[in-house]
Amino acid sequence: MAKTFHLEIIAANRIFYQGECEHLVITAIDGLLGIMAGHEPLVTVLPTGELKYMVNGQWHYAAISEGFIQVMPESSVILADTCELPEEIDIKRAEEAKERAQEQLRQKQSIHEYYQTQAALNRAMNRLKISQKHFK
Repeated sequence: MAKTFHLEIIAANRIFYQGECEHLVITAIDGLLGIMAGHEPLVTVLPTGELKYMVNGQWHYAAISEGFIQVMPESSVILADTCELPEEIDIKRAEEAKERAQEQLRQKQSIHEYYQTQAALNRAMNRLKISQKHFK
């Protein structure tokens, strides 16, 4: 049996996962980050991306939005705005959000509005990518 560590994934609206984990792979601000039991302590920012974690030898996938991760040798905690399993993603809603964001980007906006719209587009595209890649 592989050595495990305690993993908590907390989204703004729910505790997404809480339990033992063998491996964790997540997109960090400077690239992919792989975590196993005994990892050096670390705190970093998480952009919108894919999260995958192994429990009992099986990989689980999720679409995650902006957040933070704290890694300790025996545990890791992820705090994110949203976290969804591929089968939880409403593809029609994600497509509509993508189209809205693309239309807003074509309009004149302040810098602040532009960054908010770009973030919305990134979230929608990530949700679509994860649902298409992992939902069967």
